Amino acid sequence: MPKDYYEILGVSREASETEIKKSFRRLARELHPDVNQEPDAEERFKEAAEAYEVLSDAERRRTYDAYGHEGLRSGGFDPGAGFGSIDDIFQAFFGGGGGFGFGGRRGPAAGGDVAAVVEVELAEVATGVRREITYDVVAPCEHCHGNGAEPGTPITTCERCGGAGELRQVTRTPFGQMVRATTCDNCGGAGKIPEQPCETCGGSGRTRQSRTSTIEVPAGIEDGQRMRITGAGHAGEAGAPPGDLYVEVRVAEDERFERDGSDLISTVSLPATEAMLGTTVTVPTLEGEQEIEVEPGTQPGTEKVLRGAGLPRLNGRRRGSQRVVLDVFVPTNLSDEQREIAERLDESLEDDNLAPRHGGGIFSRVRRAFG
Repeated sequence: MPKDYYEILGVSREASETEIKKSFRRLARELHPDVNQEPDAEERFKEAAEAYEVLSDAERRRTYDAYGHEGLRSGGFDPGAGFGSIDDIFQAFFGGGGGFGFGGRRGPAAGGDVAAVVEVELAEVATGVRREITYDVVAPCEHCHGNGAEPGTPITTCERCGGAGELRQVTRTPFGQMVRATTCDNCGGAGKIPEQPCETCGGSGRTRQSRTSTIEVPAGIEDGQRMRITGAGHAGEAGAPPGDLYVEVRVAEDERFERDGSDLISTVSLPATEAMLGTTVTVPTLEGEQEIEVEPGTQPGTEKVLRGAGLPRLNGRRRGSQRVVLDVFVPTNLSDEQREIAERLDESLEDDNLAPRHGGGIFSRVRRAFG
């Protein structure tokens, strides 16, 4: 059963033309294969384009609202027909090439975006870190300096498009004429053709290269956040701008801590006898181990706060706290002598010894610790 077009674009049936266009632009950026590496991204991209093709046209939208997919087909309209590639979709709806040129740009296509992943340790999130990443990218040919011609040979204007870089085709549909602008297949959108193509790049002006860049991962970044490095993506065709590099940051798990925004949560286990008598325990922090005092009579789930031992917020300076939850456990496998001592202690306890301290039960304290 065909999917609902409104559901695909994530808009209501009362959405305005502006809302529909805005939603499609957002989805196009998210699902473009140069950015999204998921196997079904291209298919979802085409579904969004088909939905936009119908809902952006007032008459088609009225037909769809009244009669659904069958109404469109019975009226002679076949959504998505003729769009063999993602470039076709961009050209048909936005007048541009691959990349993200939504503004009806004429001429050579801009470079596509590149996706990369970098992993950092939790401790590095506290201070920020530099990382080197290596990725494949289409870059200007070093031999011809990106013009596609063998050095020292002339470049002429394309006769097929007259230097415009694109061709226009008008087709008739039951709902009127549709003008589709396509990149010139003779010059590839450049508007010019080298008489003797570059021997290294074959005249394209670009070659695939491996590039290594140093990036600054800011302090406080969250797992899964992406950084955009403008102009570090694939090179565009001659005269067009390059794409961008999107770096997804993955923060490695640290079994010692649980992250809660800018706070860190850790636990320290100690036997009930030490909690009754009071003691000093050592807890791990991002800067090393630190001792904290456990007062006599400490209850299970009591929380100790180490100010400034957490993480900073993104682009902020002040660091959060580390909240240490004291996990008080009851000793097991008691010997006869230990059991006798415990029994004498139990017999000696009075109501004042058994009154709850620090307020609330253990569950409420644990809930507070974990936000």
